Amino acid sequence: MIHVEQIGPVTKFHLARTLWGRGRYFTACYRVDGLMVDTGCAHTVRELLHALEGLGVELVLNTHSHEDHIAANAELQRQYGATVLAHPLALPVLAAPRDRQPLRPYQRVMWGYPEPSQGSPLGETVEHNDLRFQVIHTPGHSRDHVCFFEINHGWLFTGDAFIGGKDRALRADYDIWKIMASLRFLADLEPAFIFSGSGSVKQDPKGEILKKMGYLEDTADHVWNLHRKGHSYRAIRRELFGPETFLHYITLGNFSGRNLVRSFIEDRPPAH
Repeated sequence: MIHVEQIGPVTKFHLARTLWGRGRYFTACYRVDGLMVDTGCAHTVRELLHALEGLGVELVLNTHSHEDHIAANAELQRQYGATVLAHPLALPVLAAPRDRQPLRPYQRVMWGYPEPSQGSPLGETVEHNDLRFQVIHTPGHSRDHVCFFEINHGWLFTGDAFIGGKDRALRADYDIWKIMASLRFLADLEPAFIFSGSGSVKQDPKGEILKKMGYLEDTADHVWNLHRKGHSYRAIRRELFGPETFLHYITLGNFSGRNLVRSFIEDRPPAH
């Protein structure tokens, strides 16, 4: 399933595998002036290529190496000769996704394995025609995660560094404190627009980021207050987030409230 939306000169492709007649767990990629930010998942490659017919792609910027953001890289290289740029830590995954980033059953169902692609390392900036991007390392969601800030227009392509709402679960390999530090840096940029990896486009981005930061900081305080009182991870999760969400069960615990509590406690940086 694919939905295409034009937002000024930026084209958004909102993509998901169709199961039981509905798109499930959407991801997004964007095209502007022959440049793509991310390329979706394996199950949507054909639809994305069809939507791109007659447009052309010269350059692909990957925000990170997760399977739902890199899967059309190889086809865009074959069909258009596109150059792919990503963080140096992402390049081994792009080259050998099955070996470097084995997927859990739910990931194979929802997004599938990307085809291998060849990438080159990003520098501190990317220039493409009249576009000027600042490359910002934003770990937390993954070690190789970067955001792209187009300085002339104030566009911030955040990948999965910014996801709105109130988190009740976290993947086992995420680091909530690094996510918070990355968000703090992004808010300081004062972007005009956020183009997120989930497909949401925000026109009050600093306010949205600060709202998210406030929620996470308050939650961190609550988690630590309960932890100091000797509450278990499970008890803290139940008090603050309630029962585990549906994601906990379909991911076999890879996404869970307990993981969120654990990261607040175990990944907390030392005080200076």
